[in-house]
Amino acid sequence: MSRRPLRTLLAAGGAAAVMALLPASAHAAPHSGGDYGAYGMEGQYPTISSCAGTFGQVGPTQRFENMALKYFYSGSCGSFARIENSRANCAAVLERSNNGVGRADGWVSETVDSGLTYAYTKIGNNLHGRVSRALLTCDGHVLAATNWF
Repeated sequence: MSRRPLRTLLAAGGAAAVMALLPASAHAAPHSGGDYGAYGMEGQYPTISSCAGTFGQVGPTQRFENMALKYFYSGSCGSFARIENSRANCAAVLERSNNGVGRADGWVSETVDSGLTYAYTKIGNNLHGRVSRALLTCDGHVLAATNWF
């Protein structure tokens, strides 16, 4: 079998396909792909001073077994994904679509840190017509997802 380039994998299956390529480590590690980082605020955590306290949860909490997936949005900063009560080898993923059609053009993920049961992603800029959604992935498989917002 020949290797397919990352861009082909993203186009074919978004972050889920790439998650299978990432190390299955329980140590916190941000990963990103596609054109993530192309827009303002991307690459920053939602705790930065200009954004802290501006996020609110949008949509219902999605669940798989006892794990929870939440999507947060700020009209001035963008969005991020958070997972709670998570087991090892899981990650919070935020997919972002450039043109609002709900096809991932960029993504960022964060794995669960050893000894913790939660993780949250860096900010995705879904302002000005862009949309994003949150995913809970474990062992390279998407187990829960929110709608595109």
